[in-house]
Amino acid sequence: MADEAVREQQRPPWARRIRNERLARRWSQPEAVKALRLHSARELPSDASLLRSWKRWESGDSEPDEFYKPLIAQTFGTVTAAMFPRQSQRDVEGELLNGSGLDTVELLARVRRSDVSPATLDALKITADRLCCEYPYAAPEQLHIEGKAWLQRITGLLDQRLTLKQHREVLSLAGTVALLIGCVEYDMGQRRDSEATRQAALSLGGEAEHAGIIGWAHEMRAWYNLTQGNYPGVVAAAEAGAAAAPHQGVAVQLAGQRAKAWARLKDRRQVELALESGRKLLEGLPLPEDLDHHFVVDPAKFDFYAMDCYRTLGEDDLASLYAHEVIRSSTAPNGTEHKPMRIAEARITLGVTTARSGDLEGAVLLGRQALQGERRSIPSLLMVSQDLAATLRERYPDEKATAEYLDELKALAA
Repeated sequence: MADEAVREQQRPPWARRIRNERLARRWSQPEAVKALRLHSARELPSDASLLRSWKRWESGDSEPDEFYKPLIAQTFGTVTAAMFPRQSQRDVEGELLNGSGLDTVELLARVRRSDVSPATLDALKITADRLCCEYPYAAPEQLHIEGKAWLQRITGLLDQRLTLKQHREVLSLAGTVALLIGCVEYDMGQRRDSEATRQAALSLGGEAEHAGIIGWAHEMRAWYNLTQGNYPGVVAAAEAGAAAAPHQGVAVQLAGQRAKAWARLKDRRQVELALESGRKLLEGLPLPEDLDHHFVVDPAKFDFYAMDCYRTLGEDDLASLYAHEVIRSSTAPNGTEHKPMRIAEARITLGVTTARSGDLEGAVLLGRQALQGERRSIPSLLMVSQDLAATLRERYPDEKATAEYLDELKALAA
């Protein structure tokens, strides 16, 4: 058994995932080969030949080529880059210096003297991107202060003499930072402020004719509605955002929000349709440069959407599979959790599936770990935690551990 565990850990992550995806669906290897064939537009080798290839893929002895990678991902309802992730990504922190040649002190000096040169605008864009990349882990209070300060500096440039192109660029930068501030405000429970900021971002996006900002402003509305239990409102906001930015990354996230809402309405068919529409769009988009940018849909986030939907639908094997994938993709090789909010929701998902399997102690432990993170989105965390709370109430109503966990949830909500 120990040797088998060692061999399992030595296999590449993509090989382990192929096997786990198959097992979660309770397919045999021949059944997986048949499913693979159904998704191919061209004729494939014989079943015997494909089965040999499949076994080599699962064992990690042979990596699928560029034809089979997207076919395998499609068979399992995900995107290629989620199953076979890119190994390197751009260092956003270094871009402020390397991309514009300006450090923060020089950039502030230029903004104060209203120097709206191309270098200044480039540096401001890099600064806005940096703030958006800090969203997953930075303290929300500090990010809120810094974001509002930069928004004030950026909007101050609108009073200067600008070309039409520069005017749109400044409006777009202001819209992006406003989106970020609105998200942080909602994380901190400031509903009124976040909605006002969202509407300001929507207005800025419209004035700049920036489809992406408009789409993300609608996505924020969908998110607000989801955490407040207004599921028809989620679908309406998602459809409005998709109409504004139908071919951009935000449309993938909008499809994910629709899927989450349909899952809570227990309409599995609509869940599958929404996930598949998002998967197809994401598969066709180029891989983003900045995978940590909050307003970029990285391929790994598709697993995050699926995890939420399958947990809500009560499909524990698939929910657990995607929860483990979310934790793996959100953790650096050195063990640092670079997307702690995703990991928290994944732990709650595992807590739900653990409770359903009969392990109260393990479920409560996972639930408490999720609540103890330093970087939290309170509305989202409370929404997902209610799934675990409901499971504990249903299965372990008289247990002390259940009461203690529910008290912790009440304290967080307060």
